[in-house]
Amino acid sequence: MTTAVVKLGIGNTASVMFALERLGAPARLTDDPTQIAEAERVILPGVGAAAHAMALIDRKGLRQVLKAFERPLLGICLGQQLLFERSEEGNAEGLGLLPGAVTRLPASKQAPSPHMGWAKLADIASSPLLEGVPNASYAYFVHSYVCPLAESTIATAEYGRRFAAVVARGSTFGCQFHPERSGAVGARILSNFLSLPC
Repeated sequence: MTTAVVKLGIGNTASVMFALERLGAPARLTDDPTQIAEAERVILPGVGAAAHAMALIDRKGLRQVLKAFERPLLGICLGQQLLFERSEEGNAEGLGLLPGAVTRLPASKQAPSPHMGWAKLADIASSPLLEGVPNASYAYFVHSYVCPLAESTIATAEYGRRFAAVVARGSTFGCQFHPERSGAVGARILSNFLSLPC
């Protein structure tokens, strides 16, 4: 098995699986700890509340499996947020693979929350995950919490405030947006992830 997509029962797993199929990438949707631990790479998708997602991860016995995974791991949307130490959403303790806290996206008349729609990627750093993705590329976001700007940030976006749109640290990566719904840009990012050495 090449890629394990973590099955939590929340969010965007079907669209992720279709996107991988379009790329010709063999993948298995699973919540089996052994299959996830033995995969060449793991994708952690998610939509919804951080506390609920972490409760599901604990119920399925996946917290230590994900924390110990040393090959490429990609968190998508809520999955990126779960990579951090904690989240204001439900005062949730995350996986702690990245330092920092996820905070609520401030709402205003100009930028109501949740943020739903296309936004430009900016401040794109040199990273194998973002190879071939130019500054000002558009990606599709659906979220009401944001990850901190930190050393792990390799691309930003802005909606009411600037926030980490893509993160990377070692073999751990995350996209706040949905690459599987972001057209050619998202497909390039997923393809880059699938090409990372294990």
